[in-house]
Amino acid sequence: MSDAAQGFPALDRIEEEWLDPALIETVPVDWVRRNVLVPFRWNGQVAIAGAESAALQAYEDLALLLGVEAVWVVAPAAEIQRAIDRCYFRRAGQAGEAAAQAGEAATDDGAVVPARREADDLLAGSADAPVAHYVNLILLEAVKRGASDIHIEPYANALAVRYRIDGLLYEQPSPPRHLENALTARLKVMAKLDLAEKRLPQDGVARVRVGAREIDVRVSSVPVAEGERIVLRLLHRESTRYTLNELGMSPERLGQFRGILREPHGIVLVTGPTGSGKTTTLYAALRELDTAHLNVLTIEDPIEYQLPNIGQMQVHPKIGLTFARGLRHVLRQDPDVVLVGETRDLETAEIVVRASLTGHLVFTTLHTNDAVGAVTRMVDMGIPPYLLASATRAVLAQRLVRRLCPHCRREIALAAADAGLLGQPKLAGTPVWEASPSGCGECLGGYKGRTGIHELLAVSSSISEAIRTAVPPAELRRMAVAAGFRDMLDDGVDKIRAGVTSVAEVLRAAGARRE
Repeated sequence: MSDAAQGFPALDRIEEEWLDPALIETVPVDWVRRNVLVPFRWNGQVAIAGAESAALQAYEDLALLLGVEAVWVVAPAAEIQRAIDRCYFRRAGQAGEAAAQAGEAATDDGAVVPARREADDLLAGSADAPVAHYVNLILLEAVKRGASDIHIEPYANALAVRYRIDGLLYEQPSPPRHLENALTARLKVMAKLDLAEKRLPQDGVARVRVGAREIDVRVSSVPVAEGERIVLRLLHRESTRYTLNELGMSPERLGQFRGILREPHGIVLVTGPTGSGKTTTLYAALRELDTAHLNVLTIEDPIEYQLPNIGQMQVHPKIGLTFARGLRHVLRQDPDVVLVGETRDLETAEIVVRASLTGHLVFTTLHTNDAVGAVTRMVDMGIPPYLLASATRAVLAQRLVRRLCPHCRREIALAAADAGLLGQPKLAGTPVWEASPSGCGECLGGYKGRTGIHELLAVSSSISEAIRTAVPPAELRRMAVAAGFRDMLDDGVDKIRAGVTSVAEVLRAAGARRE
């Protein structure tokens, strides 16, 4: 313990309710990080916690800056850094206020502020140019609200900002229309895009920090009639990754899927539209494997999360590194398990099939509407049915539905019309739950978070023979149902009856029953 820390009270933890963002309003985040100090309210007074290495002069300087008589305490350095991140995260201003300030300070030719470092800290930067500060607040507010994407859309008389939260877009306070050029320039600088090119689409990646968390931001710029439309996708590099238990699979389906993961070779297809959680499911599956004794390699576009003990390759089509070419080289690395981010063409599909038939377990994704449709899609690509039948172990199709808020959901009787759309007319009048239209302080419009609805087509010997003989999709589905297959709508009905989600959400994600 340093001389400064001798005789000070010691704390093991700084509680959330002790933190007061008003205390650090004038204190630069870089300064408190560097000196490992944080002020908070404790036992009715202001306290300053410092690490054992904190200098006495730093305590005095912070007390002078705050203008208060403060109690000095010591705490673990890691706990102080966490408290700094939490407090400054809560302090962050509203993007709408910053937009107004930036609008007053910027012109149509708004100044471009170069990126200061590889990963800008969104909790800092208040001294930056107003437009740069506004961009930081847009990103920070999106992170705080759990948004996956940010849309910046120019129109004739307005500049719209929308966040995608739990799969749906929500309008945010609009910045002044004349900010478009400055805002676009700032985002292009962050993503290292060509500022002068306004006629062609561009893609890039920026990296930002929220305290200790790093977030990759995929930036896509597309020219439209009124300017440039920009979409930012937020990828939390250090975010908590889901396990298979947390994806919403029923116990029976989960046990079946885990059994498939123990297969020594074959193809496991995961299907669904963009944004249906396919990558999350694949990563959860990889985490279940014994990576200490298996060589697991992936080829992705892009690498969304870093996985421990797994080799991950990113495709670069501009230099000729496609899925097919990358996969050829991956197979020379003595893999046991291979993940191919997406099977887009015949060349990739042929290598995937060949890899599975030569003793590898291969995971890949397809954009099809259901599990049976994946079989048809592979055949349509040009894969012979007899090879597909031998190689395929399972097809998992999925969608994401919003979870009902447990605090404000309402119990209702299932309407006969809705029961018919779900393919369950006998359930009319059954008690189910719906979202509260106004929501509550804990949710957004009656929903909070998402879960998956799934259908798993396990390729048994009879299903394999049906694929080999190219039976029509409708007949293949009937055979699967006779063998116990339950589709996404069935899974959705189970979650409706359990109060997890609503009828409206399941019908939005999976559609009505069509026989």
